[in-house]
Amino acid sequence: MFDHSKLCGRIVEKFGTRKAFCAAAGVTESWLAARLGGKIQFRADEMHHIAELLDFPADQIPGYFFTPKLR
Repeated sequence: MFDHSKLCGRIVEKFGTRKAFCAAAGVTESWLAARLGGKIQFRADEMHHIAELLDFPADQIPGYFFTPKLR
């Protein structure tokens, strides 16, 4: 499991809500929830598209998508 809190924070920072982000990204809220919840992994192309939408460079992808979740 990965900690996506940094990603969620950036979504809210840039779009205000997850719903607004999903509309801009062209995905459903259930699509996002499944990935944030760890039920489905993000694909590489999805991570790059999200990085573009959230305006962070590709070299920062690991910090947004692969931070281990602490127990």
